Amino acid sequence: MTRTTDYTNAAQQRLLQLIDLLAGHELQGLAPTAIARALNCSGTVITRDLDNLRTAGWAERTPDQERWRLSPHVVQISLKHAAGIQAGQQNINDVVQRFSRT
Repeated sequence: MTRTTDYTNAAQQRLLQLIDLLAGHELQGLAPTAIARALNCSGTVITRDLDNLRTAGWAERTPDQERWRLSPHVVQISLKHAAGIQAGQQNINDVVQRFSRT
């Protein structure tokens, strides 16, 4: 009998949900009260989560200091991901070209 262990952590899962929630609100951001309502948790918890994301470079306050949004760090990660895929594609293209020479 195989036994599986649940390694999930509620706080970590909430942070990931918060990142997903902030995505698409890069210009206006979201107010902490709206975030708390969407994630069904208290404002205190959201304040702590947002500060953790800010400390890690993942979130920032909007210029009016009343809302939160994802920071450019998220886009930088996406660009690194795209560059990795592009490099992999170039490697595949090189192999195909090498084997298709006559």
